[in-house]
Amino acid sequence: MIPKIHKQGSNTYGLLAYLYGKGAKEEHVDPHLVASYDGLAPDPGRDVNASLTALQQILDQPLRLLDDDQRPPRHVWHCSARAALGDRILSDADWADIARRMVVATGIDPGDGAGCRWAAIRHADDHIHIIATLVREDGRCPDHHRSGKRAQDEARRIEADYDLRRVTPGDGTAPKRPTSAEQHKADRQGRDRAAREELRTAVRQALTGTTTEDEFFARLHATGLLVRQRVAPSGDLLGYNVALPDDRNQAGEPVYYAGSTLSADLSLPRIRERFTTIPAETHQHATNRGTDGTGHKPSAAATSRRSATHAAWVALLTIDQDGDGATAARITAAGEILDALAMTSDTGTRQQLRQAAWVFERARLSHTRAEHRHAQALRLAARELLYSGPARGSGEDGATTAMLIDTLFFLVLATAHWHAQRRHAQQAESARRAAAHLRTAYATTAEAPLARLREQGRQIIQPVRDWYALQVHVALPDLADSVIAEPGWPALVATMAQAEQAGRDPRALLAEAAGLRELDSASSISDVLTWRLRRMADLPADATNPRHGQSTSHTSTPHMPRQSGASRLRR
Repeated sequence: MIPKIHKQGSNTYGLLAYLYGKGAKEEHVDPHLVASYDGLAPDPGRDVNASLTALQQILDQPLRLLDDDQRPPRHVWHCSARAALGDRILSDADWADIARRMVVATGIDPGDGAGCRWAAIRHADDHIHIIATLVREDGRCPDHHRSGKRAQDEARRIEADYDLRRVTPGDGTAPKRPTSAEQHKADRQGRDRAAREELRTAVRQALTGTTTEDEFFARLHATGLLVRQRVAPSGDLLGYNVALPDDRNQAGEPVYYAGSTLSADLSLPRIRERFTTIPAETHQHATNRGTDGTGHKPSAAATSRRSATHAAWVALLTIDQDGDGATAARITAAGEILDALAMTSDTGTRQQLRQAAWVFERARLSHTRAEHRHAQALRLAARELLYSGPARGSGEDGATTAMLIDTLFFLVLATAHWHAQRRHAQQAESARRAAAHLRTAYATTAEAPLARLREQGRQIIQPVRDWYALQVHVALPDLADSVIAEPGWPALVATMAQAEQAGRDPRALLAEAAGLRELDSASSISDVLTWRLRRMADLPADATNPRHGQSTSHTSTPHMPRQSGASRLRR
């Protein structure tokens, strides 16, 4: 149940005309009264002898008890209550009961016999509108202070009583939603989202990884947005406004939105807090990397993804350390990584990554003020992703993308857990939804590189595979049977063999990879361990990329252990 208290108005008849009318897009169906303050109010929708004027006069009658200078200038109270998507269709009797509960909870008609006059109108299956006059029958004004919060609390009780979907309560930190007028305008213009939402996404993307105001505004202009800066008489920059070039008002003028009205964290003062914490390094850091030990030079996209994976892994290990301000900063910067990854990935995963970044936006916003100095590595990694350019969907680019998405999945889940512990319900829910999109993107990206690794693992002779199975049993006794039974086990075998050839101890790597963060939420533990080992041992993400002298031939096998299994286990 989603209640909303609308702005108070001064025109009772005008609001009734809208509620009983066809709607802006003729979406109102069978407008009719479902309840009123005394159950006797006329219904212009179904009673041919009733009129809007008659209903308006009855509702506004208490105003006559007051002198003109005593009447509130905005006496019309308006509340809507909407069922959540997927809820069953409620009857008129159900909505009548819900309306009565809402006016009691909000103080409009508390049940003392002298409440305000109100009426509840239904013109759609999934919601009602309640209109009331803010003068009680005894001439006093009602106590409707914080009526929005009181309506939300009552909605939670209604959900339980009617067995409806439990909607996560808000905390006042969410960005302002588009108004109905803005949404209707977007529909008319054929936009998927309202201008306010498109601008918020564009500004966030322009902010991703930026280090100075000049760079931020340059990137805003590069997106094609109209940008207007607010400058004080002293010449100091006070703020900024942005508009879509084709979003104009009736006079043909662009419709500008201030950054602070798009979202509180997009105001210029809040943006400046980020600029003081990240060094103004250029994209040379991401692109001017040398070759590895075998002469292979990874692409800039692959290099930046591996760097971002490392930064995300460190953030995952430290996300709940250093206090809540540090955690909030890491969550904000994780959102920048998602934005940058969505902007530089290929078409196969771009949509899911965009959705992940879009829904994760809510997880970035809470009453906890971010201390951005704790997130420099993540912000620099986001910058590298952007300046390294787009990634191809195959080879090392695609495999490092899968590796990064796998790590981000766990980082986003850790974010959900952190918010849930602090009763940030909407933030926790948005993080969980983002994780679902990341899981889908991962499945698409990881399929090919994991298939190649599994094929390499199947070519390894059975005694060696048995040896690595023993290593797993020693390092992960509680998980070993599950890991070995998974389809991804051959890929982990190939990875352990390559790690050992690179001079690393597979058993130690396994213990470290599994011990630092939980694995219960993984759909394939073996796949997660594969990516973690390849990152920790600095192995190429793609099996066809030769490094450390590792052959890519499917007919070759890793070397046999230098000692017998029994003697190695005794170490």
